[in-house]
Amino acid sequence: MSFKTIDALEPAGKRVLLRADLNVPVRDGRITDRTRIERLAPTIKELSDKGARVIVCSHFDRPKGKRVPEMSLKPMQEALAAALGRPVAFADDCVGPEAEAAVAALADGDVLLLENTRYHAGEEKNDPGLSAGLAKLGDVFVNDAFSAAHRAHSSTEGVARLLPAYAGRLMEAELKALDAALGNPARPVVAIVGGAKISTKLDLLGNLTGKVNVLVIGGAMANTFLAAQGHSMGKSLQEAEMHDTARTILAEAAAKGCEILLPVDLVVAGEFKANAPSRTVAIDRVPDDMMALDVGLDTVAMVEDRLRSASTLVWNGPFGAFEIPPFDTATVAVAQTVASLTASSGLKSIAGGGDTVSALRHAGVMERMTYVSSAGGAFLEWLEGKTLPGVAALEQG
Repeated sequence: MSFKTIDALEPAGKRVLLRADLNVPVRDGRITDRTRIERLAPTIKELSDKGARVIVCSHFDRPKGKRVPEMSLKPMQEALAAALGRPVAFADDCVGPEAEAAVAALADGDVLLLENTRYHAGEEKNDPGLSAGLAKLGDVFVNDAFSAAHRAHSSTEGVARLLPAYAGRLMEAELKALDAALGNPARPVVAIVGGAKISTKLDLLGNLTGKVNVLVIGGAMANTFLAAQGHSMGKSLQEAEMHDTARTILAEAAAKGCEILLPVDLVVAGEFKANAPSRTVAIDRVPDDMMALDVGLDTVAMVEDRLRSASTLVWNGPFGAFEIPPFDTATVAVAQTVASLTASSGLKSIAGGGDTVSALRHAGVMERMTYVSSAGGAFLEWLEGKTLPGVAALEQG
């Protein structure tokens, strides 16, 4: 796809309406993870430094079209100012007289944060009236919220149709990383897909088998594939109703020339808890009273061997129950190998999804990957081959 970045924008003196994603985790009124705010800061700084009047809008949580005080963006004002190293003004609404007055008070280089767009029911309905109200605040629109790009909302898609639209630096980096992953990747391409259920990742698996050379399946999802091949999985989490689907996926992958790698050994335990007694068994030796909670070291070695000959890796989902030791072993081992190959052999390593980000952070390799997307749902929908409305709205005609 072709899209305009802020390289094509002369921002000085312009009102720049910037769609951010400030839907960050908050506990007891305090932000517990500022990653999204920190990643957003470079775009705002650049525009501000060039003399733009930057007007930041975002959703937060799910107030369902009503004013819910604990879902206000007001607490983000201080965090955003700290990340930018400059003051940030705040408007008590995102459209209407209060927002318009706050925008009118801006000088070149100033930054303004608008109140939660989801305080208006029209936001999630992509209401033309709300889109027009937002567009009235800016001369141009910059979307830097890839993580909300899978939603056709007023602040992501509607307003982009009414103003000259550009991709911010975060959006630009995300789109370039995704293009390098599956759009026009260096081959061979390996994809690692984990997670609990095939049923939630059918579209993802179907799209990847036609795009990658090797598809590695981990997590409890692998249990279903193994059971579909006739292996007894004991008490392991698996979807009996998805066995036919699993066999179909295997057959379709073979027809497309995509190699699917399933575990060859498993770490099993009698209960799902930290440091539960465990042992490694072959896939045809899972005891009836035990469950698979990770893949074994032979599987790790097999995956690492494929990665050494790969040029591109796309990763979504851990290998095991990485939240509790020792069932994080395989995920951490593979993550550290990926980080090493990224540095030593130029492997392009692109990862994303909530659990994946947490697992890579746990493994201590977040900063050593080529790109880690914090987008969650948008990243997954892109991997599934779906059109993202917020991205499509940026395409140049």
